[in-house]
Amino acid sequence: MDPVLIEQIGVAAAMGLIGAVVFAAIGLVSGTDETTTLAPLTLLVVLLGVPPAGVFTFFLAGAVAKHMTHAVPTALLGIPGDTLATPLLQDADLLRKLGVPHIALRKMISGAIIAAFVAVPLAVLFAVMLAPFGQAITKTAPWIFLCAALLIAYFSKGRWAAVALLIPFVVVIIALQTLTAKYDTKLSISYFLGIAIGPLIADLFTVMSPQGRERMKRDKVRQFNLAPDVKGWSGYFPNPFKVIDKVQTRWTLITAGISSATFVFSPVAMTVVLGELVGSRIKHAYHRLTTVLAARNGVTEATYIAEALIPLIAFGLPLSPVAAGPAAPLFNAPPRFTVDAATGQTHNLHNLMNHWEFLGYGLLAVALAALVSYPFAMNYARRAAMFVSRKVSHEAIIATFVGLIIVISVWEGALLGLLVILTMGLMGGLLSRNFGFNTGVQFMGYYTAVLSVPALIKLF
Repeated sequence: MDPVLIEQIGVAAAMGLIGAVVFAAIGLVSGTDETTTLAPLTLLVVLLGVPPAGVFTFFLAGAVAKHMTHAVPTALLGIPGDTLATPLLQDADLLRKLGVPHIALRKMISGAIIAAFVAVPLAVLFAVMLAPFGQAITKTAPWIFLCAALLIAYFSKGRWAAVALLIPFVVVIIALQTLTAKYDTKLSISYFLGIAIGPLIADLFTVMSPQGRERMKRDKVRQFNLAPDVKGWSGYFPNPFKVIDKVQTRWTLITAGISSATFVFSPVAMTVVLGELVGSRIKHAYHRLTTVLAARNGVTEATYIAEALIPLIAFGLPLSPVAAGPAAPLFNAPPRFTVDAATGQTHNLHNLMNHWEFLGYGLLAVALAALVSYPFAMNYARRAAMFVSRKVSHEAIIATFVGLIIVISVWEGALLGLLVILTMGLMGGLLSRNFGFNTGVQFMGYYTAVLSVPALIKLF
């Protein structure tokens, strides 16, 4: 074999393993948003100069691992592991009240691992089918971003409010760009990071306000009840096809296939809609709950994989909520990866890897995530949940990410970079909390500002 190829595979495997371990642990901590965690760490990996295959496997293994272990706090503690775990919470709560949270957890994790292995080849296939239109799409990138921003905004929680809010949000970005340009400072990463940690910055400002602090106070410490764990298999690595029955396997495969073909719609919306589709087809209450949980967690995996891979492979442009959010460093991380604002030309993983490499390294990433997260969550979920809820400081994790983001912003734009992060974060966080103007819409607003607005000005 080619020594260069062997070295490339070795780097990719090592980075995939690191991503799987790190994000399997992060997934255990409730409320850790994908954008706030995946994006900054992937950006750090890119800026450290890791080869393209290593960057890709790090991101994908991390995303897959996190969407397996986010089921642990969701099923056992009754608090969503991250944003995409929110649609799973109601059914998981019902099973916890029935005294079988461990069953809910196993169904969710098993559905996720099956869907992940299905989603990678299907996403690559759909991307290859769309690739012939890539050149035409690249030429019309400003208008596609504008349409995609409007579409994603409409399908967000904010609906028409989110669509209308795109205008002032884009104006603020253009104003900040004009300000920083006067000091010969061109920023891109700082906008991206500000949007990513918007809800966190909004919370920090709220805590500093007496009125906001009073509103956030709680009368008592929140309590969680953990049911005893019951192991129903021998060995360390259970067979996921034996954990979920044939009906649940079939619905998981169907919903994973559907979500692997879509890349424009909100991942949360896809999880809710396909879960309702499955639930409407099953009459028995208990079987409906377990089947919906398996299918929905499979959809979280498949949607994330498809929304990152299809735009990346076919166009090189971040034309999906995931691509514009958590996966944004794979597309645009100057100076290594760029999307040219004037022409829509790209230099990122789309140009540096071919279809077969995306397929091979994608399956490698999923396999590494499965080897790390699946048996760990199946065997040690209860102990891990107890450890995290009792010993892990949520504030320490938040402080770690805040420190990382400050370092990156100061590296890119010194004081101006930090001010842009604070401004974008505070505005974006408040808009997200109060109007449903989520981070996916905000990222599309950023690309509208840098791509679509110049084209509109030139046209008129």
